[in-house]
Amino acid sequence: MSFVKFESVSLAYAPGGANAIEEVSLDIREGEFVAVVGPSGCGKSTLMKLVSGLKPPSNGYVFVDGREVGGPLKIVGMAFQAANLLPWRNTLDNVMLPLEIVEPFRSNLKKEKAQYTADAEALLARVGLAGYGSKFPWELSGGMQQRASICRALIHQPRLLMLDEPFGALDAFTREELWCMLRDLWQEKPFTVILVTHDLREAVFLADTVYVMSKRPGRILVRKEIDLPRPRPLDVTYTDSFAAYVHELRDHIGRIRES
Repeated sequence: MSFVKFESVSLAYAPGGANAIEEVSLDIREGEFVAVVGPSGCGKSTLMKLVSGLKPPSNGYVFVDGREVGGPLKIVGMAFQAANLLPWRNTLDNVMLPLEIVEPFRSNLKKEKAQYTADAEALLARVGLAGYGSKFPWELSGGMQQRASICRALIHQPRLLMLDEPFGALDAFTREELWCMLRDLWQEKPFTVILVTHDLREAVFLADTVYVMSKRPGRILVRKEIDLPRPRPLDVTYTDSFAAYVHELRDHIGRIRES
């Protein structure tokens, strides 16, 4: 049974305007790690807005957990290329922000504050930020800010994590470090992930399935299952089988750009 399902979905941002995506159909299983790649402007981020309920489709239907999406979903966590940590809140308070907003955590916040704080500190420790809860965003490196951002996206235990180029602004070594961090968090307690990325190595390393989108209006042109054993060590990125997947996806995108 699909956890996320698109049925012939199209979206135009302005009434009567050109479609950003067109006739998109896909099925994502619960616990599946999906990556979406394609040329710039193809509608990858539009897919995220539709899944999370931030935009309604112009045509077609979007379902999450068997229900048609009709508005923002509380079972979704989101992280973006910019960490967007609030500068007046320390790291711990930034991570705990969803617990002040999302029910039932919001209603239980006063009663469960000690437990929620312990959970947030444990999550920070899990991603290598033990002892940094009292630090403010400007006291953290870019990679540390992004770790905190992902903790914030996960603190309310969402069943669906949406990631829009979360590592795109980081250097190569930090990016690979955070790939491994995300891999470990997901393998420890699998949740459904939709990752939008331009990095084909990132897509192949992390995902079970990679979707390739066309130029605008975005359509799904290719669905590629990544048959690499898990858990995947970083060394797998130097193997011939890994390189073959990356080259195949690059060929698809190269043909799209030339068309």
